[in-house]
Amino acid sequence: MSGYARAAHALGAEVTGSDLTGSPYTERLAADGVLETIVGHAALNVPAGDGVEVVYSSAVPPENPELLVARERGIPARPRAELLSELTGMKRTIAVAGTHGKTTTASMLVHALRAAGLEPGWLVGAPVGGGLANAEWGAGDWLVVEADESDRSMLSLKVEVGVLTNVELDHHASFASLAELEAAFRVFLAHAERGVVVWDRPELLALERDRAAEIEVVPYDVADLKLEAGGSRFQWRGEEVRLAVPGAHNALNATAALEAARLAGADAALAIEGIAGFHGAGRRFQLLGATASGAIVYDDYAHHPTEVSATLAAARTLEHRRLVAAFQPHLYSRTTLLAREFGRALALADMVVVLDVYPARERAEDHPGVSGLEIAEAAADAAGGRQVYWLPTFADAEPVLRSVLVAGDVCLMMGAGDVDALGRSLVEP
Repeated sequence: MSGYARAAHALGAEVTGSDLTGSPYTERLAADGVLETIVGHAALNVPAGDGVEVVYSSAVPPENPELLVARERGIPARPRAELLSELTGMKRTIAVAGTHGKTTTASMLVHALRAAGLEPGWLVGAPVGGGLANAEWGAGDWLVVEADESDRSMLSLKVEVGVLTNVELDHHASFASLAELEAAFRVFLAHAERGVVVWDRPELLALERDRAAEIEVVPYDVADLKLEAGGSRFQWRGEEVRLAVPGAHNALNATAALEAARLAGADAALAIEGIAGFHGAGRRFQLLGATASGAIVYDDYAHHPTEVSATLAAARTLEHRRLVAAFQPHLYSRTTLLAREFGRALALADMVVVLDVYPARERAEDHPGVSGLEIAEAAADAAGGRQVYWLPTFADAEPVLRSVLVAGDVCLMMGAGDVDALGRSLVEP
């Protein structure tokens, strides 16, 4: 939502907004002169007068007081997907979709296009790195958008180039089966008017089989990958690419970004240079600092077992004494459905701390008996005797982590909630 606020402000709108709590996003919106976020939702937050419309996220319930007053006053109240559709209709849009890797791939693409002098705009779910915010309207023709499947808003986009990184069942409240999810991605790809970039897997390429003769379909994969401490090297269209972010999954993300940049007309050498200068998006293997004892703390948005596994594998490429994983589950529905898978993924660490569920838009009373303890028990079962802690709150976890982390340890805070705040508390003096 902060990205849409930035775009609307750049296009001349007077923008106001509210949220349940403040965050680094709201602080930066204020610092950049976009808006002063009102903390808390109330009817009085909706501006008086004419020419007002309310745009809301999928996390906002129908009984929200600002939506109620909008209905009472006859003010248009529109889901974010409608605004996003308008914005993507104003520029040539590259939309990056997939269950995993969207934010990083889109951020890499922004850096590639900027390095090539194309001055793109972007709407991405996290700061794209290099001191840049999560959104900018940009002076050029292209707009890079992270296409979200969780609320099907990806189906509202006007797309010239589509990117599909992978498809794995997630967001169980929106999709009852993998087949239903695949059908949604098939519709997303059908929106791409010029070309699609798809991970070279038969089941993914099959989603675009019907139009293969009408548009350019670009299968991609990593060639000659060499993992290094904190990065990698690989080949792309005869050129060597160097990455400053770790893990095989990031090399795959970079390949997708380079293919999309090529379809946008970016000079290959300049795009590669831009990718090489990418040091990570916000909350994607982000270095937070060191604890007083000398342990290094990273933060990552991983909130699905596949993402947890990939992040821990990437962390193994760093010099370390022990790899410590602190995980905050996201959503009760995801926790109870994937607890065993989360346990096996977390068991790749040398020590595991599991926190309680970050509920986001869900309510505990709708999921009785579900907690992070399910994942802690599954991790203990899979860990082969390695230490697993069930520490539900930050107040429980912080003193334990402070006591066990020592110089040479790498600690990964993982989850899509506010677990980064715990990580920051560990590295603050």
